[in-house]
Amino acid sequence: MPEPRPVEDRRADAERFDFRRIHPHLRFGTASDRYAGWIDTVYPRDVWAGEVTTRQKRVGGQTFTERLLPVRSVEDYFQHFNVLELDFLYYRPLLKPDGRPESNLFVLQQYADSAPANAKFVVKAPRQFVSRKLPRRAGGKMTFEDNPTYLNAHGFSEQFIAPLADSLGVKLAGVIIEQEYVRKREAPSPEAYIGEWDAFFGSIPRSMAYHMEVRSEHLLTPGFAAWMASRKIGRVFSHWTWLPTLHEQWQLAEEQFTSASGEAIVRLLNPRNMKYDEAFALAYPFTDPVPALSETPEARRMIDETTALAFKAAEMSVTLNVIANNRAWGSSPHLAQAVADRFLHFAERKGQ
Repeated sequence: MPEPRPVEDRRADAERFDFRRIHPHLRFGTASDRYAGWIDTVYPRDVWAGEVTTRQKRVGGQTFTERLLPVRSVEDYFQHFNVLELDFLYYRPLLKPDGRPESNLFVLQQYADSAPANAKFVVKAPRQFVSRKLPRRAGGKMTFEDNPTYLNAHGFSEQFIAPLADSLGVKLAGVIIEQEYVRKREAPSPEAYIGEWDAFFGSIPRSMAYHMEVRSEHLLTPGFAAWMASRKIGRVFSHWTWLPTLHEQWQLAEEQFTSASGEAIVRLLNPRNMKYDEAFALAYPFTDPVPALSETPEARRMIDETTALAFKAAEMSVTLNVIANNRAWGSSPHLAQAVADRFLHFAERKGQ
């Protein structure tokens, strides 16, 4: 591993929102990109101010105007970050069952073509294949129905993994598989989950890294951790509404990183015990830190525990991908900056 650069140089980079060389075992990125609110922080105003488009988004009964940049702005994104999480693939596969391309395949190819050669992506797997139930709006109400293609290994492999690998190639760092939140009383036992997921992972291509985000706290058991280790599936440490703290998740993971790739992911998504709608409304329009999100004891704990994970990863020669979300702080670039600053504070003390 190359020697880390002088702390003062890395601190100056972080001040400019350049997180690419904070530490050899640390990658910074965000959950989605293209936010016009990041102009002047990530995207040069003289290049992108005239390229903004708008669309309406309904969140929690409110309508927000989203201001977005074109996909090709990702070239400037990677002047600041090492990795980008692509969330839009969660909503449908890349190919239809008959093999015809979905529109998101063309968007993915745009990302692949616009990103520099050393860019890395982590992508969310389509819920069509990994969610037990799917949302459906009927009569003005949202309901959840059983998903007939849940853990369909063939569909997952042919409609998602094959075209994903073709499009991203070596730029693909890993696939995030979200085990959706299910109340304990409505869910199978951890042992039953392990059985069905083990069959699934035994039937899909293992030529890439999979990282599992377990959102149901009752599944965070020693048995589940042991199974993930046996399959060499990475654990996604997730700062999210209904999950324990990152430190508790680390303990429940038996204090180990389990991906065969030698990488791990921490997603800083949302304040704990705060719903998506509330966090989104507070964070909008995503230009700056929002005190109600960033200046709380919970926010400070999130930064400290992310920093601790980063040092644990470095000690074990594991590369940690830190994925920041606007909803957790107000602005993803500023959240990445807060983590980098805290990491460098301790790096200086440790001589790292």
